[in-house]
Amino acid sequence: MSQQVNPRGTFLQIAEAVKARIEADPQMTQLPAAGDLMRDHGVSRGVVLRAFKELQADGVAEPVRGGRWRVVRQGEHVDRRPLDERIADIIATEGFEVGAKFPSASQLMGRFKVSRPTVTKALDKLEAAGLLASEGQGKVRTVRTVPNREERS
Repeated sequence: MSQQVNPRGTFLQIAEAVKARIEADPQMTQLPAAGDLMRDHGVSRGVVLRAFKELQADGVAEPVRGGRWRVVRQGEHVDRRPLDERIADIIATEGFEVGAKFPSASQLMGRFKVSRPTVTKALDKLEAAGLLASEGQGKVRTVRTVPNREERS
């Protein structure tokens, strides 16, 4: 009779190994890719996904769009509102006035750590809502109206 490795509990071992990596590296913001863990541990994708779910249940990680997982640190606050709402918030909280030049898509990409298409979609929503005005591609966006607290909530 051949000896086989018992897959039951393997996902727990992988989850513990990933937790150890997270604790050892305070700068770690994303979990390793599923493919990397599959290769390193010699397991299937399903086993790795079960390990990710275990980390989520423990409050150590959460899924993000695109199939990746991010590390959740104790006491960390993450704003999960849509990007257009967060950008609208800065119009009011940072004292922008009607007609003021609004930060560029590049500046917003760096600030919110998202891609250009994501910022562009959010800015387009704000233009459609009448908060921002733009004179066309490559032109400076300006503040059209300043939302009050009731409009933002």
